Amino acid sequence: MKLFYASGACSLSPHIVLRELGLNFELEKVDLRTKKTERGEDFSQISLKGYVPHFITDNGEHLTEGAVIVQYLADLRPEANLIPKHGTMERVRVQEWLNYIGAEVHKSFTPLFNPEIVSTTRDIYTAKLKKSFDYISAKLSNNLFLMGETFSVADAYLFTVLNWATMVKIDLSPWPTLVDYSKRVAARPKVQEALKMEGLI
Repeated sequence: MKLFYASGACSLSPHIVLRELGLNFELEKVDLRTKKTERGEDFSQISLKGYVPHFITDNGEHLTEGAVIVQYLADLRPEANLIPKHGTMERVRVQEWLNYIGAEVHKSFTPLFNPEIVSTTRDIYTAKLKKSFDYISAKLSNNLFLMGETFSVADAYLFTVLNWATMVKIDLSPWPTLVDYSKRVAARPKVQEALKMEGLI
């Protein structure tokens, strides 16, 4: 198994999941500006989409889209309880979170990384994020993680995108629940491993 990643990008989510599951895997860093891998390969020839995460399974299948990759990985080791069983409402709830994080949170952060963004556009996406932060904070108010007491693949994804707040100069202190949540996830030993490997701590 092999994960192509960029430090701190959304590929951090499957990177965390791989480590939480204790799977054997290979990592290869990608420079998204030059589209070169750390081994000097042309990443655009590996991934037609041209972005991370890009994952290659043991049988050579190529998978993209983080929300899909983390579900695939978690199903390889169901005993790790990173995702509920197929056919359960709990599984649907995790999928609901993965879709919400991807569509509402991840995609609202993305424009803020553009150095040419105009202030009015920045204000629009920042307002969208603040609305999402309100919603997620309310859901986490009495829970350790998105699914209650159990860490799941959805938490790996949410933690990853919440880390971007500092990068785009959004102060999370008005949402102390999110600050505490991020610290709680960051303290997990396997999350620490991933962060160190990517040079984030």
